[in-house]
Amino acid sequence: MKRTLGVTALACAGLLAATACSGSDSGGGSSSGPVTVTVMTWESAETNAAIKKALADFKDDNITVQLLDTPSGQYGDKLASLTQAKKLPDLFWCGNDTEQQYTSQGLLVDWADKIKDGDGDFKSDNFVSSAMDNWKTADGQMGGLPSLMNTYGVWYNADAFTAAGLPLPKAGWTWDEMYADAAKLANKNGAKYGLVADQLTSPDGPFTMSMYAVSAGGAPFTDNVNHPTKAEADDKYTEGVQKLVAAIKNGSVAPPGYDASNVQSLFAAGKVPMTFGGQWLAAGFQTDKPKVKYGFAPFPQVQTPTTLYDSVGICTPQYTKDQDSTFKVLSYINTKVWDAVLPASPVAPPAYKPAQASYFDALTKAQQSTVADTVKADLGAEKTVGVRFTTQWAQQVGDLTTANYQPILSGKKPVSDLPAYIEKINGLIKQGG
Repeated sequence: MKRTLGVTALACAGLLAATACSGSDSGGGSSSGPVTVTVMTWESAETNAAIKKALADFKDDNITVQLLDTPSGQYGDKLASLTQAKKLPDLFWCGNDTEQQYTSQGLLVDWADKIKDGDGDFKSDNFVSSAMDNWKTADGQMGGLPSLMNTYGVWYNADAFTAAGLPLPKAGWTWDEMYADAAKLANKNGAKYGLVADQLTSPDGPFTMSMYAVSAGGAPFTDNVNHPTKAEADDKYTEGVQKLVAAIKNGSVAPPGYDASNVQSLFAAGKVPMTFGGQWLAAGFQTDKPKVKYGFAPFPQVQTPTTLYDSVGICTPQYTKDQDSTFKVLSYINTKVWDAVLPASPVAPPAYKPAQASYFDALTKAQQSTVADTVKADLGAEKTVGVRFTTQWAQQVGDLTTANYQPILSGKKPVSDLPAYIEKINGLIKQGG
């Protein structure tokens, strides 16, 4: 799962005392006495220090905010153990899939009504609409609020494009142009492939290919990533798969199974001319200073601008000691904390739109104009598609993709096998996993 503000997930220290993770099993709306609201993130030590400093400015005589010490570890494993022990902190960083699954199990506070009415400007109308829609369960609950957006596009080596006499990628370029560029950039200057696009060839690849189909006027891979009723591969989707298969076959695009774990460093060293990736890479490039001149462009299109949407957020367990106080802190994080944190590390735009200015200002100061332009284009794209199923049976779809879809991309199975793959996924959807 892609995460912003820290690629490495961090966990709570030790086993955590009951008081450290707050709350009793009794739950409740508000408390008459002083309340401590605990917060747990997956951030780096540096980012946590900035968050802690920003939280120190939170002013409420009845509320103390405690950022839990979270040394390096497996955040997902720690989250699972705290969930089982009923010791989750009042506010904890969570992915969209965790929020959907925990909410459906009745584990989280539902903020849907509270954020709809809002307090001042802090209401649903001021959040990115696609993020809010995707954080709602089938029955309209929101077991958390999106905090930061993940936007995606194509990182390109501007020096390699210029040397090859190619125009730089920009909004409005086409899939055919991208594949043609990849073919001309392959096997040059130490680069084996012109494009490394793990998001196209990994188990999440079928969702990414939805962009081609939807941009061409066709149907997405699934009608809904949270509560799907069907998967499909219409003519436009199949056309997109055929073009990708051809690009992999001629050596322009890295095939499924390519080790993309070090693609960021290879790109920075000039060994990868183009790669799909998220906006969060900008913060790392800003620090590491790649050897090449680079840029960030929106995904290509067929007709209509289409992009992936994704967001991470903050969740609250049902047994939190004081929901009203917790919501006040949640509001403060989404409206004020990012203003203090993002200027030093502009990794993601907030889902709360009034808080986005500090992010874009930081990119401008860092002379990351192509990143700012692409993120804005993504946030305003006419069409968006989800990045993966958030269902509890999503891994089973991943297994089907590994066994059926990826061999099609590699040429080990014919594209005509695509309907059989789709049929197997629809069988899973029908069974509910």
